[in-house]
Amino acid sequence: MNTSTVQTISECFIKPQYSVEKVKPPVHLAAWDLAMLSVHYIQKGLLFIKPQTKTNDQENPVESLLNRLKDSLSLTLVQFYPLAGRLATLKQENPPSYSVYIDCNNSPGAKFIHAIADLTIADILLPGDVPVVVQSFFDHDRAINHDGHSMSLLSIQVTELIDGIFIGCSANHAVVDGTSYWHFFNSLSQTFRGQEKNPGISQAPFLKRWFPNGHGPMHNLPFSHHDQFIRRFEPPPLRERFFHFSSESVAKLKAKANSESKSTKISSFQSVSALVWRCVIRARRLPHDPETTLSIIVDNRSRINPPLPIEYFGNSVSVLTGKATVGELLDHRFGWAAWRLHEAVEAHTDAAVQQWVEKWIENPLINTRHEPALYNPNGVLVASSPRFRMYENEFGMGKAVAIRSGYANKRDGKVMFYPGYEGGGSMDLEVNLPPETMVALESDEEFMDGLNGKC
Repeated sequence: MNTSTVQTISECFIKPQYSVEKVKPPVHLAAWDLAMLSVHYIQKGLLFIKPQTKTNDQENPVESLLNRLKDSLSLTLVQFYPLAGRLATLKQENPPSYSVYIDCNNSPGAKFIHAIADLTIADILLPGDVPVVVQSFFDHDRAINHDGHSMSLLSIQVTELIDGIFIGCSANHAVVDGTSYWHFFNSLSQTFRGQEKNPGISQAPFLKRWFPNGHGPMHNLPFSHHDQFIRRFEPPPLRERFFHFSSESVAKLKAKANSESKSTKISSFQSVSALVWRCVIRARRLPHDPETTLSIIVDNRSRINPPLPIEYFGNSVSVLTGKATVGELLDHRFGWAAWRLHEAVEAHTDAAVQQWVEKWIENPLINTRHEPALYNPNGVLVASSPRFRMYENEFGMGKAVAIRSGYANKRDGKVMFYPGYEGGGSMDLEVNLPPETMVALESDEEFMDGLNGKC
């Protein structure tokens, strides 16, 4: 299958259904947001079974779905209005200043696309690798967040399959992190479910950006042109596979990690992450001397003091890292690796978060492929969360049958965590590796035993 099988039928822009006076001032970006300007948009989507036309119903169910989605999006954007804006840069020479912000006034709105593909649900969910065509279910392919100056900050593409509907959402990662992304998606779903005269959002976004005490918006970034910090990149050829961990498998891994480390504190997430770390590094067949890392993108909302509300809209994430030499990681038991991750999580306190922000303000850096914490060639990078409410999003078609992502931010060793379809603590892991490394992982005894609950 190739990307030419997806054809665009129509596209338009959607604005908030009614204007909000407070959108007139610019929305300033915080340090966490600005650091994201050179990475890709977030691209996640849900696959549904296509609604069927009833015998005596002449209305096209897909057309009805599209119209209701547009109306729901327009209503939802009333509260999430920054997603209907565009990025803008303000520069002046005397005194010198350079700042990037969200302009909520000069924008056509969020983008909405209807596309079709001569494919079935079975084609998308074939055993083995995720078909490359899935990348075409998302708009803003290969766009980086700085492109939000000329591209919409939010784009929703509804791809009509022979027997399915894929709703793919691309959102600017300098505007939202994963928590905010799924807050918006959940709110769109709530609005769709019958709340046609009121957005019906149970948790309104908290739109005021966070700045540490004594600091405000960054109006003097150390740049004069975006070419000084924009770095585009293409990863090497990768295989992308989903691995399903049942709730029983996760529970056994957690019990094993705690037993081997003589602890009760290691979480399910830390246990599964440790397994992936060990097995991916073993699959790479590295020498024992280099340092290897497992970097985890974590939410800071509850970690800072006072904590931010869960509805905080924007980026509030940091990268924490467990470290070991390859030899240490593979020679010690599984529980040792899990405990290293647990220690890294415990060390990520309010003081650590505040220190990172203060350091960034003194020396602003834009994340690129060359950032060691994110792109260690001997490391694994874990993102997303099985706690996000992904399968709770319904759009009149029942529960989604699968979650998939686009091209964005894929790299060797990138692992995305999703909730398992059946819930109950199950997890689905999207793993991206070069072909030869994936083959080795698929035959790794420790990994397969953990996956199948035989650990």
